[in-house]
Amino acid sequence: MVSLVLSCGQDNNIKNNTSNSENQTKKSIAHYGNTQGTTYAVLCNDDIDLTHKEIDETLHEFDLYLSSYVPESVLSRLNNAPAGQFDYVDSLNYFNRCLSQSLEVFNLTNGAFDPTVYPLVDGWGFMKDVENVPDSAVVDSLLSLVGFQNGYHFSYFPSKSDSTIEKSKIIKNTPHTKLDFNAIAQGLSVDVLCELLDQKGAQNYFVEIGGEIRVKGLNNEGNLWTIGIDKPIEHSTAENRELQEIIRLDNKAVATSGSYRKYYEKDGIKYSHTLDPKTGYPVTHSLLSATVVADNCALADGLATAFMVMGPEKSVKFIKSDKIKDVEIYLIFYNSKGRVETFYTKGFKALILAE
Repeated sequence: MVSLVLSCGQDNNIKNNTSNSENQTKKSIAHYGNTQGTTYAVLCNDDIDLTHKEIDETLHEFDLYLSSYVPESVLSRLNNAPAGQFDYVDSLNYFNRCLSQSLEVFNLTNGAFDPTVYPLVDGWGFMKDVENVPDSAVVDSLLSLVGFQNGYHFSYFPSKSDSTIEKSKIIKNTPHTKLDFNAIAQGLSVDVLCELLDQKGAQNYFVEIGGEIRVKGLNNEGNLWTIGIDKPIEHSTAENRELQEIIRLDNKAVATSGSYRKYYEKDGIKYSHTLDPKTGYPVTHSLLSATVVADNCALADGLATAFMVMGPEKSVKFIKSDKIKDVEIYLIFYNSKGRVETFYTKGFKALILAE
C-alpha cells in the first residue's frame, strides 16, 4: 500500500476522509469519494474548474466499460456471453486501452500477469471472500480456461478508428472463459482522472484510488509530492500502519501489491490471494510486497501484480534484464534465514527521502 505523506500544510484528513464532500479555494482543490469498492482522493494546487460531480461521472463511465461488478458493463457482458463473436462500442477508449495495456504486461512478464485468471479467482472463493480450497481436479479444470494470448481463448479485434460509433469485436473461442482486469483497471482509472486534470490545464496534482497513485508538479508547499510505502505488517490498518520508506515523486505513478494482507487461513495453512496463472495455485514464495514506479499507473499496477506472482528472484532477474525502460521497483521479502530483506533499483534509491 502507498499513500500521501502529509506535510504540516497539507489536509490531515487525506487518508481517512471518504465522504462525498468537497473543499475548494481559489488555488487549492481537494475532492474525496468512493469508487470501485474503495476510496479516492484528488488534490490540485491550480486554479482550475473541477467539480466533484465531474470526477464521479468520469469514474462511473469508466466502470461501465471495465467493472466486473456492474452487470451492464462491457466486461460483464463479455464474461457472461456465450462462445462466439462479441461486438461492443468503446467510444471513450477505456476498454480497448485496458486490453492493450494488459496484453503488453502479459507479454512482458511471460504470462505472470494474466487477466484470464477470473475462473481461478472465483474457484478459490476470492471473489466472494469464501474460504474454499478446491481439490486438484477442480484446479486443473479451471486452469484449462487460463491463457490471455491473442487467438487462444479470446481473439481481439479492437477498432482502429477514432469514430465514437465504430464497433470493436472479440471472438470468445472457449465457453466459460472470463476476464478479470482488477489488477490493472484501477491503475488505469487513476490515469484517466489525471488526463481529466491535464485537459483542464492542471500542472500540480495528486490522484489516488485505493492506494494507486500518480502525481504531477508540486504540492501546496512548493515541494515534490511525498509518498509513503507501508511496512508489510499483517492485519495493519490506517490507524496502526507503519511506513517502510518515504519517497518523492516527480511526474510519476506508483503502485504496490502485497501478499501480507490478502489471504485466508484454512486448517492452519495460509492461502495467498495471489494466484499463479501457470499452476492454478496461490503463490508460495517469500515476496511480501512489490512497489513499482512508472510513467503511468496502469503499467505500475500491472507490473506490481506480476512481480507478486513471479517472486523476488524472478522479479529481480526481470528488472535486470532491461526488458522495460523507465521503471523502478522496491521489493520486500523474507530471505533464506527468515529475515525481512529489501531489493531496490538504483533509480528507486534516488527517490527515497533521506532521514
